[in-house]
Amino acid sequence: MQHGIRSWGIALAAVAALGAAPSFAQGQAAAKPATRPARIAGQPNLNGVWQAVNTADWNLEAHSAQKIEGFYRLGSLAAIPAGQSVVDGDGKIPYKPEALAKRNENRAKWPDNDPEVKCYLPGIPRATYMPYPFQIIQGGGDILFAYEYDSANREVYMSNHQEPPVDTWMGWSNGHWEGDTLVIETNGFNDLTWLDRAGNYHSGSMKVTERLTLEGENTIRYSATINDPEVFSRPWTISMPLYRRLEPNAQILEFKCVPFVEELLYKDLEQSH
Repeated sequence: MQHGIRSWGIALAAVAALGAAPSFAQGQAAAKPATRPARIAGQPNLNGVWQAVNTADWNLEAHSAQKIEGFYRLGSLAAIPAGQSVVDGDGKIPYKPEALAKRNENRAKWPDNDPEVKCYLPGIPRATYMPYPFQIIQGGGDILFAYEYDSANREVYMSNHQEPPVDTWMGWSNGHWEGDTLVIETNGFNDLTWLDRAGNYHSGSMKVTERLTLEGENTIRYSATINDPEVFSRPWTISMPLYRRLEPNAQILEFKCVPFVEELLYKDLEQSH
């Protein structure tokens, strides 16, 4: 099973290269330093633990509450919460007709075929709006994003911009500032991740352009424009606020989900012996 980069040791090495970044311990990190400068190297200070508060990971488009078939023993726990669309414009994802058929097939087979169920890395932008917090570590050089889910992480290269050497689950991220907005362009994805639990997907040609703008001290205005001409008829954008976790001991904890899916993935092999 390919799970990509999982080692917090690699994350630690990346943080060390950031210079003045806050301390970052394995499996957890302080959310709010005792004193937090308003700017770092002249740019807005995005350091902190952040989280989306919506149902985008269930479905980027508007959806009503509904039960999940086959899980009746869980009662109300096995239900999809209602949610509004986070897709800009008319709220609809502009699929090409043949790609929409593939999305419908994905949806009909859920949850068996969702990469999240099998603990694969979530990809971008999905990592941002999963129901887990993530941390931004900014020190004046490259910027690190560390996600609680699956110990995922990615480095945003702020100066050494390169084309991705290989396709990966999390892609290759190059960043720059446009005024007070952090702009991140990510490509080099494989085609194995989904955009949500509703079967919305992409090809390996997808390019994601994210924009993060600090609004006040505790809110980031986040958007991600998805450009994938193999699947969609035009580029489209999702938008949502991200909120700082403000509890005194806010931190990202470990959610290393590989042990939780071993029985799901390998039970049939065990029974065959």
